[in-house]
Amino acid sequence: MLEQAEKIRVAVLYGGRSGEHEVSLLSATNVIQYLDRSRFEVIPIGIDRQGAWFLGDDVFKKELSTTPAKLRLSQEVERMLFNPELIGKQIQPVNPAQLMSSAKHSERIFDVIFPVIHGVLCEDGTVQGLLELADVPYVGCGVLASAVGMDKDVSKRLVKDAGINTVPYLLINHGQWDHNPEQFCQRVAEKLAFPVFVKPANTGSSVGVEKIKQAGDLSAAINRAFQYDTKVIVEQGLDVRELEVAVLESLNYGADPIVSVVGEVRPRHEFYSYAAKYVDENGAELFIPAEISNELRAEVRETAKEIFRVLNCEGMSRVDLFLERSTNKIYFNEVNTIPGFTQISMYPKLMAASGVNYSELLTHLVMLAVARHKRQTKLKREYVAG
Repeated sequence: MLEQAEKIRVAVLYGGRSGEHEVSLLSATNVIQYLDRSRFEVIPIGIDRQGAWFLGDDVFKKELSTTPAKLRLSQEVERMLFNPELIGKQIQPVNPAQLMSSAKHSERIFDVIFPVIHGVLCEDGTVQGLLELADVPYVGCGVLASAVGMDKDVSKRLVKDAGINTVPYLLINHGQWDHNPEQFCQRVAEKLAFPVFVKPANTGSSVGVEKIKQAGDLSAAINRAFQYDTKVIVEQGLDVRELEVAVLESLNYGADPIVSVVGEVRPRHEFYSYAAKYVDENGAELFIPAEISNELRAEVRETAKEIFRVLNCEGMSRVDLFLERSTNKIYFNEVNTIPGFTQISMYPKLMAASGVNYSELLTHLVMLAVARHKRQTKLKREYVAG
């Protein structure tokens, strides 16, 4: 697609309509800064809270409450409304002639999209499907793994089917809840023991998650969770340590993925909530590597690698696991197919501790996207009878 000597033009897609909008802005700030400018040109594309797409860094200027670090762009990109229907097509912007004049080597104004967007309508396969339709290379998991990774219910079913432990839980959709909430609360009391965790099935960063210690608080918590999704799970609370592993697809296609050292998150809150992750600067302690035995470390890493495979992940994923204190039993918690890239995010920290620094990690991910797209272009899209 590109000549060897030419830089790859990377569009960093950030923002979005999910509850993790602010986290995306912080992640994208780092990605934009640390992409290797000797190999890549960077074009920011922002999605604001209303779903409008902008070429350039306007969404940063408009919506980030604290001033982000100065963006070191390879060229000045002026504001223009960007129509997502034009993804994959050459467009004629009104003003930024410099951008287009340097795009002679490509049919597009960008060659690869790096989605740095989190949560619903971002990380859940919706954007990935749009990019597949537009035939544009993009970083990270494909449509299926993105959708499955976002859905806590479906991902747990697949992982459990592969023989990996999952925490007991009950699922209910909004229609069932409206029809008979008392019956579901009774089932929870019969099948699970308090405390339990109430979780929207399709959110990230612990958005809408609550720890419920007594039956009288359950119904209100489920109603609040339904503000974020049409499916809610109620999960058994266990006495666990929270472990995280970064998994990175190998550039050697078909080889085992790169599995990071094991990290541990020790929240200072009741659990690793949204506030503990992003609001309270002292909300959690991060330990890299985790203080566990070598035998457990090997088992955790092997479990993370297997989950990456079972869920059909590509590019990158952060696999979150529980380690039960009394038994040392390992449980699957969830997988993040576009993990955070903020200054305090575990994925880049874990990879750095495993010998892959931030800039090298970004280069690796972009080259994976290019290689996958080349493989996909060789596939036949229509059947011709012989």
